[in-house]
Amino acid sequence: MTQIEPIHIIGGGMAGSEAAWQAASMGVPVILHEMRPVRGTDAHKTDGLAEMVCSNSFRSDDHETNAVGLLHWEMRQAGGLIMEMGDRHSLPAGGALAVDRDLFSADVTARLEAHPLIEIDRGEVAGIPPADWSSVIVATGPLTSPALAESVRGLTGEDGLAFFDAIAPIVYFDSVDLSKAWFQSRYDKGETEEERTAYLNCPMDREQYEGFIDALLAAEKTEFKEWEGTPYFEACLPIEVMAERGRETLRWGPLKPVGLTNPHDPTVKAHAVVQLRRDNALGTLYNIVGFQTKMKYGAQAEVFKRIPGLEGARFARLGGIHRNTFLNSPKVLDGEMRLKAEPRLRFAGQVTGVEGYVESAAMGLLAGRLAAAERLGAPLASPPATTAIGALLNHITGGAEAATFQPMNVNFGLFPPLDLGIKGGRKRKRDRARAYSERAKQDWLGWLGKDAEAAA
Repeated sequence: MTQIEPIHIIGGGMAGSEAAWQAASMGVPVILHEMRPVRGTDAHKTDGLAEMVCSNSFRSDDHETNAVGLLHWEMRQAGGLIMEMGDRHSLPAGGALAVDRDLFSADVTARLEAHPLIEIDRGEVAGIPPADWSSVIVATGPLTSPALAESVRGLTGEDGLAFFDAIAPIVYFDSVDLSKAWFQSRYDKGETEEERTAYLNCPMDREQYEGFIDALLAAEKTEFKEWEGTPYFEACLPIEVMAERGRETLRWGPLKPVGLTNPHDPTVKAHAVVQLRRDNALGTLYNIVGFQTKMKYGAQAEVFKRIPGLEGARFARLGGIHRNTFLNSPKVLDGEMRLKAEPRLRFAGQVTGVEGYVESAAMGLLAGRLAAAERLGAPLASPPATTAIGALLNHITGGAEAATFQPMNVNFGLFPPLDLGIKGGRKRKRDRARAYSERAKQDWLGWLGKDAEAAA
């Protein structure tokens, strides 16, 4: 029997971990190269695989009317490791899927280390991989090492694109004043009492909100002169950048007060509400939702302690900011995420211009399957653009305009349209979303070669 050459996967984040799992599950050996702890990054804190850096949420788990939840569903149907471990270590989060990030990463690492077809090599791949690596998946994420990034830029002739990403702070639960804060998910979402009380809410009246905005705008910020001109990703803006766009911006964003009732003062509607989401299974840590920031550490503690209920807060981690890089994928990648200039190199994850843990893992899932199928001599067709994974693939490999390409979360706007005669209204919007999801599920099962009964 002819020995199958291994696939080399560079990067042990969400995409690389999922790619390794998928390829090995198809019977193809994998060497997974992860540079941590030999070389660290500006954002990672551990050497664990699939470490969750920015938040602990995989966002909505609603697979009927939400594109992110549909992406979850597709990955589960494909035997995705990231979703399996996410489900195993899930935390109450209303309609979202949040996880204990430490247990999640530890379990992903253990599963990959135990797989007989996966070898984990701890060390940096500093440049273009050697020519005898005939199949490579580059899943180095937004924090690709400078040496590798420069080598890829040399191949593509592109200067590359970049954007800032910011990290939200984490608070010790026992330092939150529960005489002011209360537990409730927005609109009481969730099927269990635990899910309906998954968030801690800190209310602000108008005066407190205005004072908070003033302090936020005046706080000392971290500046990065060498990164000037680098755009922020719109879905992960630092909170002070949002405040600079207008004093009401935060009230229409992460501090919106709708769908919440303060049990301490039920007759008074809060002017704004800061939400905190559980960050670990023990419930000892909570992250402040949407509070990514580039404020300096001393300023963060001072400003965030102005929030009612957080006056005595102790921080397990303060916020931070780092530079993320990504390819101009519509220009440099083919329809199967291979580099046009050197097709043995396939890219996956955030470095391709998808944004979010789930989107990154989904592109790793697809890259692992495509690369393994090639190794086995039975190349796969790309999944239909009517599926969530196919829609993301289509967007980054030609659906988006190369001249204006920016990182993108999955959303139904990326899907081929359905002519349903449905117009206007929230209910009709949900009906349209259900129709997109039903079509996607049928087409995804077809691509996987599964029938609906087996998937149920």
